Amino acid sequence: MSDVAILGVGMTRFAKQAHRGYESLVAEAVQQAFEHANVRASEIQASFCGAATAPPGTGQRVLKNIGVTGRPIVNVENACASGSTAIVEACAWLRAGICDVALAVGVEILSEIRGPLPTQDAWFFDTGLNLPGWYALQASRHMQQFGLTREQLAAVAVKNRRLAAMNPRAYFQSPVTIEEVLSSRMIADPLTLLQCCPKADGAAAAILCTASYAARFNSRPVWIRGMSLTSGMAVFTDGPRPVSAARRAALAAYEQAGVGPQDLDLVECHDAFTIGEILYTEELGLCDRGQGGELVLSGATSPGGGAAVVNVSGGLLAKGHPLGATGIAQIAELVWQLRGEAGPRQQPGARLAAALTMGAGEFELDANACTMLVLECS
Repeated sequence: MSDVAILGVGMTRFAKQAHRGYESLVAEAVQQAFEHANVRASEIQASFCGAATAPPGTGQRVLKNIGVTGRPIVNVENACASGSTAIVEACAWLRAGICDVALAVGVEILSEIRGPLPTQDAWFFDTGLNLPGWYALQASRHMQQFGLTREQLAAVAVKNRRLAAMNPRAYFQSPVTIEEVLSSRMIADPLTLLQCCPKADGAAAAILCTASYAARFNSRPVWIRGMSLTSGMAVFTDGPRPVSAARRAALAAYEQAGVGPQDLDLVECHDAFTIGEILYTEELGLCDRGQGGELVLSGATSPGGGAAVVNVSGGLLAKGHPLGATGIAQIAELVWQLRGEAGPRQQPGARLAAALTMGAGEFELDANACTMLVLECS
């Protein structure tokens, strides 16, 4: 399988900035990526735009003034995994020889939406259950099965807020305590307000290319060693519960990369709610099933904790979660880390990293989609 390189990335701050509009946000992120990659707009041969709630044809609208029109522009909607799916699609084109250099961009504006996301019927059960409630049920189940505690749930938010305080692009810039997390307003028991990601506005972009194209540059490319995309399976059946989308995506990406969870230095993991990081670190194999709460509370996934550092960017909980931009923002953080460009939050010696992005919404499945990418900088 042909190698694909990431030459450069860019990202806006994730914040309440709906007044800027889609075009301004994308222009900032894409221009950063061009400069980081040292490429010009005229070199882009295909573009892929991820967005979950934006109107149809978003890619054409946001890219029309950037100089990449007249070439293929593909719009991608895959719930919270829209941006990472745009990267998967770009990789497929590059590996198939359809193009040599591609742009993947994701964007979303959510801050003007009050309450849970009212995006047609896709985000609700017929009975009215929304995403906070869905994740809360998973947290309750984990508490009943494995003894997960409220303090362990809160520890995820504490860790990620502490790390976000070193990330100038993050939505939240100040740390919190376990007591503050637990005493914040209840959203869906046992999840309190500070255990839920903020609805942010923002964009992120990445320039990807073939190995032969990357050879033209003196910079250190970051290589995509493993990549997978899977959709969910039916969970409301009389049969045994299926292997989760996250687990299947992780295993496929590990196999392709020829690595295991023990080899990872960094992980950007989908944590729209605190229980998400706990569940997905288990599915990634960073710990045994049922041990995700102990893993984070022990400090093992914090810098210097001895295991892969999880969500050094602050994660969705603290960095923010503009759906279409999230997956590419995860990749941007890992590229900066692997190239030693992450500033005060730089993790020494980082060589191998993974990003897991979960898209939820169709509640009869365990996920809409899940992507996993394994990155290496040699």
